[in-house]
Amino acid sequence: MEPWIPITIAAATAQTLRFMVQRHLKATSLSTGGATFSRFVFSAPIVAVLILAYGALSERPLPGLNPEFFAFAVWGGTAQILATMCVIALFTHRNFAVGITFKKTETVQTAIVGSLVLGEGVSRGGAVAIGIGLGGVLLLSDPPGGQGRWLRRIWNRASGLGLASGVLFACSAVGYRGASLALDGGDAVMRAGTTLAVVTTLQSLALGAWLAWREPGQLTAVVRVWRIAALAGITSMIGSFCWFLAFTLQNAAYVKALGQIELIFSVLVSVLIFRERITAREIAGMALLTLSILVLILAL
Repeated sequence: MEPWIPITIAAATAQTLRFMVQRHLKATSLSTGGATFSRFVFSAPIVAVLILAYGALSERPLPGLNPEFFAFAVWGGTAQILATMCVIALFTHRNFAVGITFKKTETVQTAIVGSLVLGEGVSRGGAVAIGIGLGGVLLLSDPPGGQGRWLRRIWNRASGLGLASGVLFACSAVGYRGASLALDGGDAVMRAGTTLAVVTTLQSLALGAWLAWREPGQLTAVVRVWRIAALAGITSMIGSFCWFLAFTLQNAAYVKALGQIELIFSVLVSVLIFRERITAREIAGMALLTLSILVLILAL
């Protein structure tokens, strides 16, 4: 088994746990921005210490940074902040499993963005997968008990937030792969860790400044619930490092395709932990998206 496969599964597992924690924070104590900030501010110092320790123990120097790296890192980091905020806001409109499924439209979108930015093309089978995935998105976009004109029912705030998160997560994935590949020197672990350390530090500073300006009370609120917020940071660090390492080892579209296993985890969490009901139409939509994932995996 190629190493990027178990690494990607670990990333999906950690990411599911992190979204669980952030959903709880959003529902109980923090705003969308505060819940998003919690994942970055607690993970940034931990990953920085760990990558420095890895470098010291392995006697490997840090990779050289360059303008191309920072361009990709800032692009990916900004897209990830906005994408995370979209997903957290989406949880107030639809259940956990559907929210994660909307987010996972990033798989086909990553293939498209990767083709446009990094020249990593999409096959004919990939195009078929995109079409199947679109059918799943249309089913999921129609809210439970929806009435009225069909177009208005499928184009609503929830579907807009979900699709926006997918596009933004696709941009962040391609940005992080581009940043990791742009580094001068270093093995896969050092490249992934350095990219993650720089990105999370920039994200913490940027989002912290934004909250201080627009939502100053959220900074103290994050400190108040630091025990739970730190859990979001730790699971974020584990998940992000695994994603970054997988992106360093493999085409981002391949990684995101396998990462759709998160859909299974999200359904289990939604039903077993949050006690949320999954409708037949939502199951059908998720099944179509899962089918699109399988087609995409076979096509890659």
